[in-house]
Amino acid sequence: MSRSDPRLYVPASETAFVEGQTVPLLPGQAHYLGNVMRQGVGSPVHVFNERDGEWSAEIAALKKDRGSILLQHREREPMPTQGVELLFAPLKRDATELVIRMGTELGVTRFRPVVTERTNTHRLNLERLGVIATEAAEQCERLDVPEILQPETLRVVLAEWPEDRPLFAALERRPGEEAGLRAAALLIGPEGGFSDAEVEMLRRHSAVHALSLGPLVLRAETAVCAGLARLAAGAEGDA
Repeated sequence: MSRSDPRLYVPASETAFVEGQTVPLLPGQAHYLGNVMRQGVGSPVHVFNERDGEWSAEIAALKKDRGSILLQHREREPMPTQGVELLFAPLKRDATELVIRMGTELGVTRFRPVVTERTNTHRLNLERLGVIATEAAEQCERLDVPEILQPETLRVVLAEWPEDRPLFAALERRPGEEAGLRAAALLIGPEGGFSDAEVEMLRRHSAVHALSLGPLVLRAETAVCAGLARLAAGAEGDA
């Protein structure tokens, strides 16, 4: 695979990918290939999804917002991303989009927005965020696109959270549990942090473990990167 070849996520359909199959492009993908990347019929392209893996292909037809590709052979077998679910309090638009992009690149398997007492926005454009996650997956060469769930309140999420599914929460100025970092999920709070009542609610939940991100107070989007990197390093150290 050449790093210069366009790479597109093509959702799995009822028919599995096979050599010689012609696959239609979405309108946005056809526009991207023809007008942004300046590609034409016969140009190489790579396509992928979580079920079929990654395939080399070439553009079979391309005209304005329509097109198709011809599958050649599979380059990579399907392989689910090994990461954690990210629970985060929605931020302002640009910051939320940055969380989705960086989280996808760092292996987040699912994004779960949680509304806390200090959450400063309750409106999310999930369609737009899905596009950002897809673009990030295409860029970072993972084979799947993380799911983005509808927002729920922190209280509801914790009430339904299984006791045997470790959830690490980034809590400022509190010691972290440094041993056995086999987290299933990471929780990052809003700007201004969790309220005292929320901290107590987290502390009482048997699945929740405190995660230290160092002595400095981080912006929420920075805390996402630091937390994901911390859990990844801990998992590698325990392997």
